[in-house]
Amino acid sequence: MSLTDNAVAVMLPVGDTTRAQEFYEKRLGLPYDGTSPAGELRFRIAGGNHLALRPFPEVHPSPNTALSFEVSDIASEIADLTSRGVTFEDYDLPGFATVDHVFDDGAVKAAWFLDPDGNILCLHQPL
Repeated sequence: MSLTDNAVAVMLPVGDTTRAQEFYEKRLGLPYDGTSPAGELRFRIAGGNHLALRPFPEVHPSPNTALSFEVSDIASEIADLTSRGVTFEDYDLPGFATVDHVFDDGAVKAAWFLDPDGNILCLHQPL
């Protein structure tokens, strides 16, 4: 058996499953696939994989990007998600700045946003 031959489930902590479901289903447009017996909200993502949102009373999201969606046109994806109420982060740090929400290092463009529980999500477009 090889791990490369199996589907992957990405798991993120959430505090309020109703709020999380609205964000991931309505704002991000991910197909809701039901709730697991453990209470995890399941959403279909590419390649037969799933995103599982696990309820935790006290959410402590990672300080790093938890999930990144690869896109072919980052500007149009930002415009689409913004029209659905997603707010993108902007950065202005030495060696790391965004322009119109986009960081571009010549190899990849990326833009970050937060879910309602503070999980850092990203769009990235390889160049």
